[in-house]
Amino acid sequence: MLRVIPLVVLYSAFCFSQSLPIPRGGFSPKQYVCYSSDEQITVDGKLIESAWAKAEWTDDFVDILGSLQPLPRFRTRVKMLWDEKYFYVAAEVQEPNIWGTLKNRDDIIFYDNDFEIFIDPDGDSRDYVEFEMNALNTVWDLLLEMPYRDIDKAAKDEWNIKGLLTGVSIYGSVNKTDDKDSCWTIEVAFPWDGFKEITTVSSPPKDQDQWRINYSRVEWKMETIDGTYKKTIDPATNKLYPEDNWVWSPQGVVNMHYPEMWGYVQFSKEVIGSHTVSFVEKKEELAKWYLRQIYYHEKIFFDRNGTYTTDVKQLACDIQLIPGYVTPPVIECTTTMFIATLQSVDSTEKISIRHDGLTWISQIKK
Repeated sequence: MLRVIPLVVLYSAFCFSQSLPIPRGGFSPKQYVCYSSDEQITVDGKLIESAWAKAEWTDDFVDILGSLQPLPRFRTRVKMLWDEKYFYVAAEVQEPNIWGTLKNRDDIIFYDNDFEIFIDPDGDSRDYVEFEMNALNTVWDLLLEMPYRDIDKAAKDEWNIKGLLTGVSIYGSVNKTDDKDSCWTIEVAFPWDGFKEITTVSSPPKDQDQWRINYSRVEWKMETIDGTYKKTIDPATNKLYPEDNWVWSPQGVVNMHYPEMWGYVQFSKEVIGSHTVSFVEKKEELAKWYLRQIYYHEKIFFDRNGTYTTDVKQLACDIQLIPGYVTPPVIECTTTMFIATLQSVDSTEKISIRHDGLTWISQIKK
């Protein structure tokens, strides 16, 4: 069952460094409990298994900037399941004019209307998966060493998810302009073995493990010209209208590569439909988010001053009281590097973030 239990909100104004926008709005990523399936799933896009019928849909997608933006023109929603071999994702993509042009593995799929999945198993914003597919069941999968904001060449486009299974079912027709379509539905099965090379966390996950995951949809404005779908030109600019970006968990910025804004998926060993499991709030996630504010503002400070600072007051960043942790954080820095650390009040652990955005938890030995 889907559980929406917002974390305590820490507000961040929408401001920019030379290259780093800060997400606007609060910190309240979506949450979903993903139950196990005791039924074999045939990955064909049809979603006919009883396990899918029992699984709840996520909330409908919203604009990537959040709910204050106009609602998407078409509905998108997702379900999730898992077993000992695969993590299963199902999606329903409402679309009155289904089309697609790209047919080769690892084409740049978002040039078509597409559906996208982002997965960071350990939630450290490192070594995460980006997956895209179109209505023709053409896929693009790549591994991101880190977000583009932290390194110029972050993506390993040649990387493929070993054993990936995908399926699409069309409710209507593809590339036929003389009818109105309903939707296309998707099934994706990510083999757990495919994640073992990019993370040290358990894969398949243990009961109550939480992964950072988000879903996105790119939608272009289209028109029919001479019996063919074409992207619409904005007469004011004589260029294509920009694509719409609709997501499950809002990013607060037009950029999917902010893994700290993705949703939380909690895996439960309970079989789907047996009984309800509650989502477990973890206090360290709020601490990580507070440190992420330090990271954003250190980047802005560096752009303006050519160095980092150890003084939180110079960062124009609110000093928050984080339950279970001593604030403000301790910051160590050189001209080109910094580490900011929060220590738990019982002195048993430390949570840190550094200049390249990596976050980690370390235990304190006594």
